[in-house]
Amino acid sequence: MNEYIIAVDQSTSATKAILFDTQCRLHHRVNIDHKQYYPQAGWVEHDAEEIYRNTVEAIRRLLAAGETEPGARFSLALTNQRETVVVWNVRTGRPVCHAVVWQCQRGAAICRQLREAGCEPMIQQKSGLLIDPYFSASGVKWILDNVEGARAQAEAGELRMGTIDTWLIWKLTGGAVHATDYTNASRTMLFNIHTLDWDDELLALFTVPRSMMPEARPCDSRFGRTTVEGLFPEGIEIAGVLGDSHGALAGQMCFEAGMGKATYGTGSSVMVNIGHEPVAAPEGLVTSVGFAAQGRVHYAFEGNIHCTGATLRWLTDQLQLIGSPAETEALATSVADNGGVYLVPAFAGLGAPWWNPTAKAILCGMTLGTTKAHVVRAALEAIPYQIKDLIDLMTDRAGVRLKELRVDGGPTKNRFLMQFQADMLGAAINRSDVEEASAMGAVVMNGLARGLWHSLDEVAALRTSDNLIVPDMADEERRRLYAGWVAAVGLVNTRS
Repeated sequence: MNEYIIAVDQSTSATKAILFDTQCRLHHRVNIDHKQYYPQAGWVEHDAEEIYRNTVEAIRRLLAAGETEPGARFSLALTNQRETVVVWNVRTGRPVCHAVVWQCQRGAAICRQLREAGCEPMIQQKSGLLIDPYFSASGVKWILDNVEGARAQAEAGELRMGTIDTWLIWKLTGGAVHATDYTNASRTMLFNIHTLDWDDELLALFTVPRSMMPEARPCDSRFGRTTVEGLFPEGIEIAGVLGDSHGALAGQMCFEAGMGKATYGTGSSVMVNIGHEPVAAPEGLVTSVGFAAQGRVHYAFEGNIHCTGATLRWLTDQLQLIGSPAETEALATSVADNGGVYLVPAFAGLGAPWWNPTAKAILCGMTLGTTKAHVVRAALEAIPYQIKDLIDLMTDRAGVRLKELRVDGGPTKNRFLMQFQADMLGAAINRSDVEEASAMGAVVMNGLARGLWHSLDEVAALRTSDNLIVPDMADEERRRLYAGWVAAVGLVNTRS
């Protein structure tokens, strides 16, 4: 009898149900969008009940696609958009308002007051996070303070809160299980990443009653059984839960300290496994639970770069130097080097390690011999320079050496970009063919929870292919080029 794992990937814009077999091979997927609500400037909401309905419907369509044989066995894994928070009444089973999405700024004033009160060192030491409305805590406090009757219901023990995984688990189990995993918990600003429990001082600071909080469990835990609204009359097990970025770290099988993943999209999300100790992150970055499995917690540094793929789109849409980003590789390789040209794409300020939010982008080093190809090459090279800035900061602080960077996203198809990235890092780039990396991470945790695999080494052996790109640049050349980048960034900081 064949066995399958249904991975639900509940993201900011849609809900996917993805069918995997026990060899981690993807068979089919279904995607259903949900509505975005913008009730006023800076506010972003989701309808948590719509998300639950879409989850059930996506699973129904997945089963209806006929990709499995009669009598097949199933289990359910879950990965989700992080930080988005739902508050609901345990008696009625209904949210007291729409979910507050991670992009929402309604908690900004709460966060500003806490920063002004000098609370950031304590919060960062306990939670690993910076004070920011991006994380869940200020959204929960806002709901309790502003939704009519919510504070009284919470104090009476009638309300529950959770990130989207918690809400879906509660709904799928008919209210029998109120739980989350360590990774999602570590993104709320209410969870102590040292004790692996909700922190009473943080709860008091945000005036959130402990009775609202879910049980926090390792990622490779069993989270109860569900019929998915009758789709599985005998019930199937929910096992394997983690936030989406953490899912990508596990799905890319970055199981050792010094292994990292970078997603190349509009911007870039970078996460590096730093081992089993929650080291304090460098300024502007955060420490989170990377994943927890096999009785051990793996911590991670995380940071984000504003403009990577967006820089290539800028060349296309604003400057109209090229027709599409696909043209950049041929142009970049048509010249021997960058001709001394550097682009610092500070279109939204400078992030780590420079931290200048008012900085503006700059294109420098041009001569009368500069061509379009040099400008395009400079734009491409700016992406690896920024990734190097962040990776160096993370590995230096954690005291680990980067072993390998596993990458995903559309720009990774650009061979020049990936080679230059390997050269700048002095480490191998692994451009694997993993599809749906976040969902794959949930599948990994599901299999560990249910005893399909018994170690991370056994899981790592399931990787079907690696496309390694190794450094091919002399150290002196790497230092010279990177020094030019640092000098160009210095011009930006001088002018801003």
